[in-house]
Amino acid sequence: MAGNTQVVYQNRINERDRNAQSPSVVKEQKKHFYDYTLLFAVIFMFAAGLLLIFSSSQYTAMIEKGSATYYFKRQAMIGGGGLVAAILISKFNYRIFKKGIWPLLIFFGTIGLLGATLILGLAAKGKTRWLSFFGASFQPTEVAKIGVIMTVAFLIELMGKGVNRTRNFWLVFAAGILPGFMVFSQNISSGFIIIFIAAVMLFVASEKHGLFGACLGIGAAGLIAAKPLIRLVIEKTGYTERPSQYWLRRILAWALPDVYTADAYQTQQGLYAIGSGGITGRGLGESIQKFGKIPEVQNDMIFTVICEEFGFIGALTLIILYGLIIYRIYIIAKNAIDMYGSMICIGVMAHLSIQVILNIAVVTGVIPNTGVTLPFISYGGSAAAFTMIEVGLVLSVSNRIPVSD
Repeated sequence: MAGNTQVVYQNRINERDRNAQSPSVVKEQKKHFYDYTLLFAVIFMFAAGLLLIFSSSQYTAMIEKGSATYYFKRQAMIGGGGLVAAILISKFNYRIFKKGIWPLLIFFGTIGLLGATLILGLAAKGKTRWLSFFGASFQPTEVAKIGVIMTVAFLIELMGKGVNRTRNFWLVFAAGILPGFMVFSQNISSGFIIIFIAAVMLFVASEKHGLFGACLGIGAAGLIAAKPLIRLVIEKTGYTERPSQYWLRRILAWALPDVYTADAYQTQQGLYAIGSGGITGRGLGESIQKFGKIPEVQNDMIFTVICEEFGFIGALTLIILYGLIIYRIYIIAKNAIDMYGSMICIGVMAHLSIQVILNIAVVTGVIPNTGVTLPFISYGGSAAAFTMIEVGLVLSVSNRIPVSD
């Protein structure tokens, strides 16, 4: 696959060089594509997210912050700023980031931010995930996702077919594994997402598909076997104590919600919300579970409110819209003028896909509860702003695709 992709890009380069001798062709190629479908789909999703955040958070915001619109206003301000940044970035040439010292700045800047978080970060709920500059705090893990996408994209283009050599393959993968491992100690889900992004990009670029297939098979088998195996161990040992490790409590609550009811409370209440929504839902603003029954309902659990208020039809519509966004990114990746741009799109596509899948899997009880936001929908300033910036990079790639009349 990598070999065919390289041939396609080389043919495009040769054609561009030949066309450079023809003034008429040069004039024709001054026009470039811009994916307005992707832009408008993202804007629509963000607007829908603001509506859903207001609907799901007004009770909690009034109780905790004294204003029913607190979360809505913050998301509108930060996410809106991210959208403006995305539009501005889309007008810049993304290829500047693969020239000079930019690749080194991006990689070591990412490592530096994560290291600073471990040493100087702000603690919240027992985890050090935030950095603060001049009174503004953000999560460097969101920056790290962009850093890994751009670093791995650069290395894949730099190595070309050489990425299939074992040493080069693992060198590129290390660029994703290192930031991922740095995140793991404080945020398991984000660490996994970062590694997954690098893995998907390498899967597309390399020919080592058997390795990825084996890893995927082992992971799926482990997930299927985990719940009955944990139940069997608990039954045989009689162990029902509540462990001190947060991650272990979540796994036990997932496998044995009837035993570890306190830790399974959020997921159980979310399932009640999903079930009560039925096919068409209760209607906008009519959710019952959002009134203090689902913790952090405007964050990771907002999909449950979508299901309760808009039912199966609303949830399916949301998934279709995500499919449209991911499809548009795929089209841009397929038509990008260079490998670097194509890989940036693949990385963003992998990021959005895995976060949507993980979020829905968590709220439906398929996997243990873990803090993963629903892109463009969940409350979270850092996630909203930097996801918008990723979209801006994809639009920048689209804006360099030449089109003819």
